[in-house]
Amino acid sequence: MTPARRLVAALLVALLAGQSAPVLAQQRAPGARPADNTDEGGIWAAMDKAEIDARASADVNRDPQLNAYVKGVFCKLAPEYCGDVRIYVMDRPYYNAAMAPNGYMEVWSGTLLRARSEDELAFVLGHEVTHYAENHSLQTWRAMKNRAAAFLGVQVGAALLGAAAARSAGTAEGARAALDTAEGVSNVIYLGTIASLFRFSRDNETEADRLGMQRAVSAGYAADTGVGMFKALQAETKASQFFRVRNSERRLNIFGSHPLTAERLKQMETLAPMATPDDPADRRAYRARIRPHLAAWIRDDMRRKDFGQSLHLLDQLAADGEDAGILGFYKGEAYRLRRETGDLERARAAYQAASAHPDAPVQTWRELGEAHRKAGDKAAARGAFTTYLERAPQAEDRWLVEATLAKL
Repeated sequence: MTPARRLVAALLVALLAGQSAPVLAQQRAPGARPADNTDEGGIWAAMDKAEIDARASADVNRDPQLNAYVKGVFCKLAPEYCGDVRIYVMDRPYYNAAMAPNGYMEVWSGTLLRARSEDELAFVLGHEVTHYAENHSLQTWRAMKNRAAAFLGVQVGAALLGAAAARSAGTAEGARAALDTAEGVSNVIYLGTIASLFRFSRDNETEADRLGMQRAVSAGYAADTGVGMFKALQAETKASQFFRVRNSERRLNIFGSHPLTAERLKQMETLAPMATPDDPADRRAYRARIRPHLAAWIRDDMRRKDFGQSLHLLDQLAADGEDAGILGFYKGEAYRLRRETGDLERARAAYQAASAHPDAPVQTWRELGEAHRKAGDKAAARGAFTTYLERAPQAEDRWLVEATLAKL
């Protein structure tokens, strides 16, 4: 390295060392609202607008019983914030929940579909209320602002030092090398600054897991629910038919805002080393709460077109021995839509199994008839199509099914 390069690198590292540490926020007092002229007040104003948009969204699930149930679980966990937080159940087929600093929370249907009991829902809500109680959004905002200011100083210093080194280089080649070095060091520092911000966010996520679990336990929920949830998420990730998804948990991206699931699982196992005996009654009670939306949420999940994950999810839901008709029908749908080798027979078997249960959707017999027809079993196809027309006499596609029957 030339003297000019060493000088630029050394001085820039010295500048970087002077970055201010994140400004921590105090725990939130119930009922408090920040003044509009503060940094927190500005964040609240932005989130108030976001909440207005969310409230008008077509994704909002407006079932009053479901919303009251989710809010009730939240109030068990955080009675001090029960009046401060507004929860919106959003019909979105991904495992996600989000907490805004102004008390606006979203819980997505993909989370409710994957939770196997109220205990697991309580773990998710406990995680989110911890973000709220500990003012994590404000901490992150202040950390980002501090790092942005520090990086601006580094950029200016890099430019000045690079120019000085270029002037003293003596040759055009040396000047270009000094400027290139200054730009390269500046880029490295920029990436390190951004990575440290996301690292700060990951620390918040780790704290939210830990304190959220403590809230859930204090409210009477099982301590090891986080263990079960993270194991289930790992298994679903591995079941994906997309390599990118399967590979997403193998190593941490420096720009990832959450720790790896394996790291979160390890913390939960450390905090709750003893497994709580499974209570089938709790699982049945939770399933009864979400049953009115079960078919719609599974149908939404299919639209992600990750049939490996959808099939895994259906198997997990079916393990409780309930809703066999609905789950069997959608298992057939997953195979039908995936269209891999052997999926026609798998779909036909799934539809056939679903048809034996009283909760099978009427579409089961139409798709079963079509699967029989494609497999060359005309007699079975006629039987299934006839049953479909008997069960759905006003079906919009009646004319099409009748035309198909006439050709068999």
